[in-house]
Amino acid sequence: MAKNIPDAIIELMLDVIGASNGDKLFICTAQPATYAEASATYDVATHTLTSGDYSKGDGDTSGRKLILAAQTGITVDHDGIATHYVIGKSGDTSIRLIGTLTSQQVYSGNTINFPATDIDEIRDVA
Repeated sequence: MAKNIPDAIIELMLDVIGASNGDKLFICTAQPATYAEASATYDVATHTLTSGDYSKGDGDTSGRKLILAAQTGITVDHDGIATHYVIGKSGDTSIRLIGTLTSQQVYSGNTINFPATDIDEIRDVA
């Protein structure tokens, strides 16, 4: 028996990561296990996100995907080798998503750019 989840429901699931829920972008030197590690222990740069930074579109394979627009001019607060990015929600200090970066040395006082990224894709059910 075939199953179907309407796109509107898939988009609600994607909203748990983005839209008003993912309001902080942390660039980190290691993969954090907690919001505190993302925001303080491993953090080299922090950037505030708004719901306008996210968009949704058709998935590359099927279903729907969440896209984070490019973020430019993010100020680096601490020297380090950036290896991960984290999307978090400041209101409840939760981690919504962790991704990897190509390792890059960053220096305090400089700025970095974060490219537009497909954050998540939820495929249609079979």
